[in-house]
Amino acid sequence: MTVGVLVLAAGRSRRFGADKRLALLPGGRALIDVFLDELRRSGLPALVCLDTEDRELAASVTERGFPVYRCRTASAGMGATLAEGASQLPDWDGVLIALADMPWVTADTYRAVADSLSPGLICVPTCNGRRGHPVGFGRCFFQPLAELGGDVGARELVQRHADRVVALAVADAGIHRDIDRPEDIERSIATGMPGRDG
Repeated sequence: MTVGVLVLAAGRSRRFGADKRLALLPGGRALIDVFLDELRRSGLPALVCLDTEDRELAASVTERGFPVYRCRTASAGMGATLAEGASQLPDWDGVLIALADMPWVTADTYRAVADSLSPGLICVPTCNGRRGHPVGFGRCFFQPLAELGGDVGARELVQRHADRVVALAVADAGIHRDIDRPEDIERSIATGMPGRDG
């Protein structure tokens, strides 16, 4: 079974005040680079969704060997980006929806969610009893994902199909740690997230 990763990286970083994808983590590397390195370590195929305006970043991501899809609807919100990206998925049997502002999810977690997925299931990683990301969706959910819109992500889909959800316990607090504001970086490091200086 082939499972890939759809990376949502087209956000406008409004709360961060600058392009958070390029924000430096304590190890001196950009958030997007740390994220992509860990994703590469997972060995899973991926498709990275960027905004149509992200020309330089698209070139950089492509140079690193990741295919890029430039979303025309990114300004409409994460749900619109997810829907447009889902409509472009390759012939995979399942997909993990990964958020590029979560650089501390480990390669082991990506692989574990992928390995626990089947075409008719949704797999949600948990740590200390709390759900996190990336969430995995079997192939039968590709069309519903492609029909999402606005700033509504896949949460509604998970709630609607609760009987198809499998919770997967992982020892990875990174599944809860996203970067919305500059202070989130220091707060995450202070609570044990690695600097990942490569």
